[in-house]
Amino acid sequence: MARLVQFDRLGGPEVLTLRDVEVGAPGAGEVLIRVDAIGLNRAEIMYREGGYFYEPVFPSTLGYEAAGVVEAVGEGVDGFAEGDLVAVVPAFLQSEYGTYGDHVIVPASAVVPRPADVDPVQAAAVWMAYITAYGPLAESRQVRPGDHVLITAASSSVGLAAIQVARHVGAIPIATTRGADKKQRLLDAGAAHVIVTDEEDLPARIKEITGGEGVRLAFDPIAGPGVETLAQGIAPGGFLVVYGALDPRPTPLPNAQSFPALNSSTYTLFEITTNPERLGRAVAFVNAGLASGSFNPVVDRTFDLAEIADAHRYMAANGQVGKIVVTVAHDEATS
Repeated sequence: MARLVQFDRLGGPEVLTLRDVEVGAPGAGEVLIRVDAIGLNRAEIMYREGGYFYEPVFPSTLGYEAAGVVEAVGEGVDGFAEGDLVAVVPAFLQSEYGTYGDHVIVPASAVVPRPADVDPVQAAAVWMAYITAYGPLAESRQVRPGDHVLITAASSSVGLAAIQVARHVGAIPIATTRGADKKQRLLDAGAAHVIVTDEEDLPARIKEITGGEGVRLAFDPIAGPGVETLAQGIAPGGFLVVYGALDPRPTPLPNAQSFPALNSSTYTLFEITTNPERLGRAVAFVNAGLASGSFNPVVDRTFDLAEIADAHRYMAANGQVGKIVVTVAHDEATS
């Protein structure tokens, strides 16, 4: 038997239940993993509440990221064997697979090797954040050395990864945060500048920082009407990349009536993780950054698997700086 987090109805953290279930053997193209750590993402809150871009199938599990050890592989799986250290990347629907458990089955296409010197907590904090940042800031080649990059909601795990990726490619990261309490931590995390949006005029500060030029790219998980303000700080020919929908209100085409020289797009890491060739390049890029020390995942706090509801409440409160990770204890006599 395995312990698996499931929920039977939409709602708050209280709907999450830790249950004993029979996991079974992995099928063709699948891998059974003993999970040691789970990375939490805001997408899982949205999924639990019914606000994600697809609906749960009850009883539903959830979770996109994990780190652990391979216990069995299904038919047709090459490249992985029992005992391999691995991590799980977001490359599947939570209505079909999930990582919130002590033993889970996931598609082999969503599994990547974990270097021996990267511990499970670090590995569980890497892939959603760094692949999300990698796409627009590195793979797209839209950002050049010396360019200014605006990173909104920068205290999130993706925001902090984006600061590090921007620096890795030679760009100058400008971080935003609503309150001044996180400003110093963002500077310590590598932001060249921090704009406190509750206290400062965002377009004016961007123009001041960039000498009137504006940023080359704005990287935004919020969406909604606020993109109009972001657009005012983007240089002509620059890019607005929206990768989330934290603001549920409609998102306009920024300044459409004035026809600015602005490239607007949406983006998710699934564009990369569901493409084997692109995923391979992303994994190589991130692993190189980890090995060189350019990338250092920031973990705000850890919870035990039995505290999963508390972990979701903590994430919903928006006080964290970095990743929330759930650790999984195993009884070695039965694991």
